[in-house]
Amino acid sequence: MVQNAMEKMMAITAAMVGELRAKTDAPMMECKKALTEANGDMEKAEEILRVKLGNKAGKAASRVTAEGVVASAIDGQVGALIEVNCETDFVTKNDSFLALCSKAADLIAKHNPADIEALGSLPCEIDGFGPTLEDARKGLIGKIGENMSFRRFKRVEGSSVTCYLHSGRIGVMVEFEGSETAARDVAMHIAAMKPVALSSADVPAELVAKERSVAEAKAAESGKPAEIVTKMVEGSIAKYLKEVSLMDQAFVKNDKQTIAQMLKENATTVSAFTMYIVGEGIEKKVDDFAAEVAAQVAAAKSA
Repeated sequence: MVQNAMEKMMAITAAMVGELRAKTDAPMMECKKALTEANGDMEKAEEILRVKLGNKAGKAASRVTAEGVVASAIDGQVGALIEVNCETDFVTKNDSFLALCSKAADLIAKHNPADIEALGSLPCEIDGFGPTLEDARKGLIGKIGENMSFRRFKRVEGSSVTCYLHSGRIGVMVEFEGSETAARDVAMHIAAMKPVALSSADVPAELVAKERSVAEAKAAESGKPAEIVTKMVEGSIAKYLKEVSLMDQAFVKNDKQTIAQMLKENATTVSAFTMYIVGEGIEKKVDDFAAEVAAQVAAAKSA
């Protein structure tokens, strides 16, 4: 009997698993389990997966993921920050989704994956889905019924690190030496004021060029002499750099101090920071609910 069971398992080939996965987009191990349970019958295995996961994963995989959370992990002098996206804010409260986010951050801190693909290949099991993080992700897509994706991550090592998460939607990681309290205050400040660079010298040239173009256009409308226009433009650029450079910003907890002054007072230095804002730069789909209902009614009538 044991031998017969082993023979049935041996009959499930990698090609069969691959074929079922292509049809259903279900995790590899779930496909293998379904084929084993169906004794190699492809149609029956599809039915098993539909019962277990629903006909969701394949359909969900193409949908826009503009919601989500930022998760973090700190392991000694190693810090990790990751943005994980989903389709709706509702799923950001789901325990299984949050477990996926937390596990991904931990894996980044511990294993230092090269990219999203390498991260997905790391060992992980959530709610019985695995054995990799990617398999767990696909399994949860089927279970929850929404697409979800790992968008970006950052890992740092070698200096003290602190992280601050604001409502799960903004994540900040700060590399520092000195007072962790001061560094965490800086992380909270960054989440509130959203600087684009550590210092004015670090502001990307393309951002400065864009600001200069706007300032020149405004100054030209003043009708003032060229030398005055030049001074107006340079004044606008100086103001802009002060507003977007972390060290030059007024500290949110004490606007009489700049961040640089606050750090000096606390014998602390900040060498770098990373800030993720959920969905930043992702084009969200705007659904026309009335049109969607009308389309469903029309489809029902024609069926």
